[in-house]
Amino acid sequence: MAQPDTPTRLTDRKRAAILAAAVAEFRAAGYEATSMDRIAASAGVSKRTIYNHFPSKEALFLQILDTMMSRGSQALDLPYRADAPLRPQLVELVRRKLHLLHDPDFADLARIAIIAGLHHPELAREMIATLGQREAGFAAWIRAAAADGKLKAPDPAFAAQQLESLVKGFAFWPQIAMGQPLLTQAREKAVADSAVEMFLAYYG
Repeated sequence: MAQPDTPTRLTDRKRAAILAAAVAEFRAAGYEATSMDRIAASAGVSKRTIYNHFPSKEALFLQILDTMMSRGSQALDLPYRADAPLRPQLVELVRRKLHLLHDPDFADLARIAIIAGLHHPELAREMIATLGQREAGFAAWIRAAAADGKLKAPDPAFAAQQLESLVKGFAFWPQIAMGQPLLTQAREKAVADSAVEMFLAYYG
């Protein structure tokens, strides 16, 4: 009975190997210099096998970004609790976001994606669409809190973008664009606390 499942498991293993090899190659060489030949050699599969899973390098890169953001979205899946104070809930949500931004794979791939997007406008549009679908953690929580009457946020998506900007202004763009080091734990706590205080001062 187990035999029919074997090809599927093998296919899944090959797909996982391709994705892992692609992440390593993109991180090492960047989007432009990475070829399907290099990824195939690193994954130990044929180039034809890669194309059986992904029709193009662009599709493979977008899948990596989508997988990465999916994991991040799961980390940000913190349901709003009507029976708990707003501030500690929101601080926890922001700190989870900071943890995602500090992930080395995320930082490297984000930098590569930004550079690639500057040279390939169509890829940039695809990336924006992919990432936009995944950055819903703040918006969902804010929408629920507003529906409960605890926040004055008529446009939850706009409010979520403002909160994202408060966080990324310290824990994303300086590291991606200017090579600054990751935040220390103390600095991370200060960023989370102050961002939440500013947000609640306006919307609370």
